[in-house]
Amino acid sequence: MTMSPRVRKAVLTTHIATSVGWLGAVAVYIGLDVTAVTSSDVELVRVAYLAMEMITYTAVVPLALAAVLIGIINALGTPWGLFRHYWVLTKLLLTLLAATVLLIETRTISQLADAALRVSDPRDQPGTLPHSIGGFIVLLTATILSVYKPRGVTRYGWHQQQKQRLNPMPDPTATP
Repeated sequence: MTMSPRVRKAVLTTHIATSVGWLGAVAVYIGLDVTAVTSSDVELVRVAYLAMEMITYTAVVPLALAAVLIGIINALGTPWGLFRHYWVLTKLLLTLLAATVLLIETRTISQLADAALRVSDPRDQPGTLPHSIGGFIVLLTATILSVYKPRGVTRYGWHQQQKQRLNPMPDPTATP
């Protein structure tokens, strides 16, 4: 299924916006996480944990899910396909991994925010820096793959190319 150029551009624009938004929201989250684990100000740490939870549920998770879903739609509706090129498949696996870890990590984030409200001094909480920095690196890697598009087709992609060479589609603009 190939999308019309207008629809393809709209889907691609939406995918770029949600993906870059996800990356930006994670960058903001990292800033809050660094503040939570390094600040000596008790109230600032408390607010950082609460803001981490808020940004997770209002920006990071929705943008992650939208980026994954729209990315799949985008790949299925373009000649790149979802399983034809290694860079697309790798990007899919990276974003699915990042989204899965994020969804699992939301429980920890909520627990940190709840504890920040309950305890008198939230500065001893562990934070989530390894996960947030790791997620940022994974998202940056997916972005780099999108820009550079390294060569290499999967076995499925090779078979699809062979089929196209043997049965080329007729040119709809050609006159009989």
